[in-house]
Amino acid sequence: MIAVIKVAGQQYKVEKDQTLFVPHLEGKAGDSINLDVLFVHADGKLSVGADNKAKVSAEIVDHIKGDTVIAYKTKRRKGFHKKKGHRTAYTKIKVTGIA
Repeated sequence: MIAVIKVAGQQYKVEKDQTLFVPHLEGKAGDSINLDVLFVHADGKLSVGADNKAKVSAEIVDHIKGDTVIAYKTKRRKGFHKKKGHRTAYTKIKVTGIA
């Protein structure tokens, strides 16, 4: 059974017992969450949009930060340069079930 979920404006194709990194979600490690389902493919049948009554439940495993992204700006011949960086916050989740 495969489902497509929507988390923070991004879509993910998930299966049961799959772990994935999504943009930061509220909650503590160990909390259960329900995710928005766009469509489900099960037993050769597609269920799309309002027709599907599927629910995807997941468990928050951990909150982590991604790799450092450097934004470097410069203007040639002016001696101007600026270096900034940031680390995006992610949440690691594990899909516990698709019903």
